[in-house]
Amino acid sequence: MRLIQTLVPEGKRQTVIEILEAAEIDFAMTEETSRSDYSDIVYIPTDVDSVEGILEELRDVGVERDGYMIVTDVETIVSDRFEEQLAEAEEAEAEDPEEKNGMGEDERISREELQTKARNLSRSTPNYIALTLISAIVATSGLLQDSAAVVVGSMVIAPLIGPAMASCVGTVISDDELFWEGIRSQVIGLVVAVASATLFAAGYRAALAPELELLLIQQVAERAHPGLLSLAIALGAGTAGALALTSGTDEALVGVMIAVALMPPAAAVGLGIAYVDPTLAVGAGVLVLVNLLSINVSGVATVWLKRYKPTHWYDAEQARRLTGRRLVIFGLAILVLTSFLATSSLAARENAQFEAEVERIAEDASENLLSVDFDYEANLLTQQPEGVTVRVYGDNPPQASVLRERIREETGVDIRVRVVNEQISVS
Repeated sequence: MRLIQTLVPEGKRQTVIEILEAAEIDFAMTEETSRSDYSDIVYIPTDVDSVEGILEELRDVGVERDGYMIVTDVETIVSDRFEEQLAEAEEAEAEDPEEKNGMGEDERISREELQTKARNLSRSTPNYIALTLISAIVATSGLLQDSAAVVVGSMVIAPLIGPAMASCVGTVISDDELFWEGIRSQVIGLVVAVASATLFAAGYRAALAPELELLLIQQVAERAHPGLLSLAIALGAGTAGALALTSGTDEALVGVMIAVALMPPAAAVGLGIAYVDPTLAVGAGVLVLVNLLSINVSGVATVWLKRYKPTHWYDAEQARRLTGRRLVIFGLAILVLTSFLATSSLAARENAQFEAEVERIAEDASENLLSVDFDYEANLLTQQPEGVTVRVYGDNPPQASVLRERIREETGVDIRVRVVNEQISVS
């Protein structure tokens, strides 16, 4: 529920009354007594979906230019009359969905509320920087501990949804100041995240683990060679964030989804820099860029599909062109970067098929098979199989050279093979 309070400029009283009565909008009006340039104060209780239409009606008679329109959130309205009006409006909408506010939209806050909310979320305040720094350190700790719970905890702290949504809203409503403020805050947030993760990881390396193999940690390895599913996660996060913002619901939980796409990869970039691991730094860096662009693209598209547009009609065409141009630029950048993800996904599928073939060969070669372990050589885009260790027990273990030749013949891959015969003692 919303309450619109309007200060009516001198000479506009009768015009405002006629506009509201013609639109069948329920309102209350009192005389303004502060000896200012306003004659009356109008109070209009309404539902969320009707706010934008009412503001448009008042804007057309110059109230925005010469007076004030204030929209506040209302917990509840105790009124049988108001409930009856809402019921009648819902029935009318059910009969003709396009009739409501002339918009055909529901669960959608007004453009003015959206713009204000996005602007408040976009600022890179000291708290924003501090929370980003803390989140990056917690994420880095979670990656080093291989703890999914700690990594998730870092996402709850990260305040990354605001700037991303601000740039999306700024694009659609042609507010360049809001757009660039959102972009600037996103860049600042990621720079702070990577820098703090790098410094923390460098300290950890110097004090505790100078020779740590990062790619042996599962939480880290997942960010070194990301697949195409990462793109779906980022697109979903941007869409969910925009829907939460435009519907006026609490975006905090959706912010966790956006942090999923950005904070752990940014921490992984810091780890790669601190440990001078270009494979990790480049792989996670590509993932950060793809996710950032995807969040912005899906967010812009969602806000646009909710039919938001600039305040003045003559800015609408410019906004459409600007939105289309930015979507094309972001989309082309995503396509280029996604080629890295596609390469990684294809390599992962080939490696999975290779592992299945080798395990089948090992099972055929020995009835006393314990396990088959694989070693990989990581490069900037993929992981290539380098060796396999076959563990067996009992007498007559298979010959490593025979296994190697059979693997080479059946898979076309020549790798190092080691056979380990385990001695089992039972007491």
